[in-house]
Amino acid sequence: MFYCFDNFLSLIGSLINQFFIFFNTWARKNVWKIIFCHHPQITYFCEIIIYPMKLLKHILLLSLVFALLACNKDSDHEPPKPCAQTVIVFMPWADMTTYFKRNISDFENFVNTGNLDNQRVIVCIAYNSKRAGVVELSQNRRDTLFNYENPDFTLEKDLSQMLTDVIAAAPAERYALIIGGHGTGWLPNGASLDKPKQLAKTRYFGGQKDGYQIEIRTLATAIQNSGRRMGYILFDGCYMSNIETAYELKDVADYIIGSPTEIMIDGFPYADCAKYLFGNVDFDGLCRCFVDFYNNYSTPCGTIAVTDCRRLDDLAQTVRKINLSQEFDEAALSSTQKMDGYNPTVFYDFGDYFLHQCTDEDLSAELLQQLEAAVPYKAHTECYFSAVNGSHKINHYSGITITAPTDVFIRLGLKETKWWRATE
Repeated sequence: MFYCFDNFLSLIGSLINQFFIFFNTWARKNVWKIIFCHHPQITYFCEIIIYPMKLLKHILLLSLVFALLACNKDSDHEPPKPCAQTVIVFMPWADMTTYFKRNISDFENFVNTGNLDNQRVIVCIAYNSKRAGVVELSQNRRDTLFNYENPDFTLEKDLSQMLTDVIAAAPAERYALIIGGHGTGWLPNGASLDKPKQLAKTRYFGGQKDGYQIEIRTLATAIQNSGRRMGYILFDGCYMSNIETAYELKDVADYIIGSPTEIMIDGFPYADCAKYLFGNVDFDGLCRCFVDFYNNYSTPCGTIAVTDCRRLDDLAQTVRKINLSQEFDEAALSSTQKMDGYNPTVFYDFGDYFLHQCTDEDLSAELLQQLEAAVPYKAHTECYFSAVNGSHKINHYSGITITAPTDVFIRLGLKETKWWRATE
C-alpha cells in the first residue's frame, strides 16, 4: 500500500513540473507578446510576476519530497503483520553448543522444505556464557534480529526482556516455546544430586553450574510478563514431565511436552519430528516419532509425554481428596516405579505412586480417569536410562512423575511448590 502511494505522489510531482514547464513556455511565446505590444511599459512588472510562479513550483515539489520521506518513514515503522504461529527456540548456556547447533540445523532443514505455512521460527541461543543472539530461520537463510551482551537468563528481568523482544519482532496469533538444555524437574537451583558416571551422555550429563540454572517459577513469571500464553512448552531436557513442574506452568501454557526421565544427549529428533510441532500440532505423531527414533538409538532408551495443563486443577482436586483421607506411606515407595537412578529416588511414576498410596478404590478410579485426561499422549521404550547407573525396565508408565514428601525433599522446598499447596 505504501509503495503505491509513493508512486502516486511521484506522479503528481511530475505532472506539476510538466504543468509549469508548459505554462512558462506558453506564456513567454504568447502572453508576454500581447502585453509588450499593448503595454510595453509594464513588461518589467510582468516578469516580476512569473518568478513567484516558479518559486511556487519549487515549494510544491519540495513539499512532495517531504511527504514522500514521511511516508517512507511511516512504512519503515509499520509493525509486521501477525503470522499464524511463532515458535521460539530457547537454548540458554549449558555447555552443549555442539548439540544445540545440530538441533538448529535440523530445524533449518524443516524450514527449507517450505512447509512453514505462515509460521516463524525464532532461535535465541547463548553462544557462550557472556553472549547470546536471536536469529530467525527463514527458507535458505538466517537473519540476525538482535544480540545480547552479558545476559543473565536466570533473572526474571532478562528472561522477560528476551521473550518480550522476540514477541515484538515476530507477532503471531499463537506462540510456542521450545527449551533446550539440562533439566531437573521442579528441583531448585543448586540442588545436590548424585554425580553421573561416564556410561552414556544424556541431557543431564555435564556442564551444570548453579549460576546458569533457571528456576521454573522464574520462567513462569517471565512468560506472564510477556503478556502471551504459550500453546505448548517443549522441554528438551531431563525430568521435565513432572507434576510439580507442570502445575507451576499451568497458567502460562496449554500443554507441556517433556520426558519424565533423562533424555539422551541428542535430545528431540527434530529432523524427523519438527513437522509435528507446527500448524495443527500432532502430539500423537510427535510421541510415536520420538520413540521410534530412540528404539533405534545406540542406547535404546526414551520416554515422552504431553500434559494438558488445563486439566491439572481437576487432577489436583482428586489428589487432595486422597491426601486428606489417608497418611503418606513411605514404606510403599520401595515397590513403586522409580523413574531415575538417584539415591534417594527423586521421581516416581505418578500413577503407580498413587496406586500404592491410595487404598480407596473409588478414589483410585477417579484419579486414573483424571490422569488419563491430564496426560493424553505418552510413549516409551522398554527401558529408561540414567547416567548414574544405566538402564532400568519400565513396568508402569503414566508419562508424568511426582516427588514423594520425604524429609530430604521437604528440606529442598517441596512444600513451596504450587502443587503441594493445591493438594495438601
